[in-house]
Amino acid sequence: MAPDAMRTAAHSLSDARPLSYWLDDPGRPRARPALTGDERCDLLVVGGGYSGLWTALIAKERDPGRDVVLIEGHEVGWAASGRNGGFCAASLTHGLANGLERWPDEIGKLEELGARNLDAIEAAVARYSLDCDFERTGEIDIATQPHQLDELRERHRTTRELGFGETEFLDRDQVRAEVDSPTFLGGLLDRRGVAMLHPAKLAWGLKEACLSLGVRIHEHTPGLELAPSGAGMAVRTPYGRVFARDVALGTNIFPSLVRRVRPYTVPVYDYALMTEPLHAEQLASVGWRNRQGLGDSANQFHYFRLSADNRILWGGYDAVYPFGGRLDPSLDQRPETFLKLAGQFFECFPQLAGVRFTHAWGGAIDTCTRFSAFFGTAHRGRVAYAAGYTGLGVGATRFGAEVMLDLLSGRETGRTALRMVRSRPVPFPPEPFAWAGIELTKRSLARADSHGGRRDLWLRTMDRLGLGFDS
Repeated sequence: MAPDAMRTAAHSLSDARPLSYWLDDPGRPRARPALTGDERCDLLVVGGGYSGLWTALIAKERDPGRDVVLIEGHEVGWAASGRNGGFCAASLTHGLANGLERWPDEIGKLEELGARNLDAIEAAVARYSLDCDFERTGEIDIATQPHQLDELRERHRTTRELGFGETEFLDRDQVRAEVDSPTFLGGLLDRRGVAMLHPAKLAWGLKEACLSLGVRIHEHTPGLELAPSGAGMAVRTPYGRVFARDVALGTNIFPSLVRRVRPYTVPVYDYALMTEPLHAEQLASVGWRNRQGLGDSANQFHYFRLSADNRILWGGYDAVYPFGGRLDPSLDQRPETFLKLAGQFFECFPQLAGVRFTHAWGGAIDTCTRFSAFFGTAHRGRVAYAAGYTGLGVGATRFGAEVMLDLLSGRETGRTALRMVRSRPVPFPPEPFAWAGIELTKRSLARADSHGGRRDLWLRTMDRLGLGFDS
């Protein structure tokens, strides 16, 4: 970055608050009291992010008489569910290309289930009056390099041939008529497959919906240990225990209470900035009348979108894996990444020179080697888990909740019969091999971005093995 550009980027960050814009809300609900003593229930849900909240809610919708308890180690929505970009995608497979590569025989069913899942989220927003700024705006994948145009054209052809979705290829003038940036060369518009929303408000709204149906929620109550107890299970907490017939684990990036699941995920830290609200002239200079979500097509990509009050969220690019997979609150702030992101923002939107960022934050994503969720059971089917959403969990966690409840029921359903549900990703190796492999993959991806998309021997080998790493 040139010195003048660096000074501009640094100045834009001088007042940025070091926390998620979504969570910086005076209207956030008060935490529910921690669990003290012993409780008994039919279903215990561990984790108060989207995964756990959808599981508790759907469990009560399926059986209003079921006694459901949810425990959360901190506060509902405080982790990935309150720190993401607010893109709610229909895809259950981290995009069509990933799904086609891994489950070609099931991709039609998976796409159908994904579309129905997004419709069900929209219906729940209306049914429970969830005030979460839900907008079914769609998304544009942007080409900023010539080779990316060819990739988007090929994806458009594949989507049309398979009959999936409503996509439209946009040339340079067409994409810039939607959102104006001198870096945009073209795009692929998906009109229905993605919604925008306020992620923390979705979590808080789901919490209130669960409470309205009789779910008992205890915050500041981490699950410390899971063990059989009679015909069911017991989970120990700092001040008590919960005895349950069944347990659903929605802890995602946090260490699973089923220890054998832990090698399947690693934490990857992602970072984002939020601008001040754009005034009318600034917004007009960018366009963006249809308010789509945007993402560029590089391996090290950016995602960006408008908030309800016309701020721009700008995130992505760096994906940081800490050696040993440690979870550390100090990693939520990374000034070198924020400076890089700010500089890239003004390269994308030079007409917004002078805009300031009000918030800068990061957080851990639960990443697995197939880039989409995996599922399973433990303790003779009394415990179910879902994890590994790899950054596309805002929508897919609702599907994962349905899968966990299906698995706990012991009945085969259309969901549990899927090979995607029955199979597992390859686990990550122990250190130092995990760190070395991830770092080598990241460097190779960056090199591919700067060399016309050409993948080196390491990436081609990872492709053949169905492994890899993506930001």
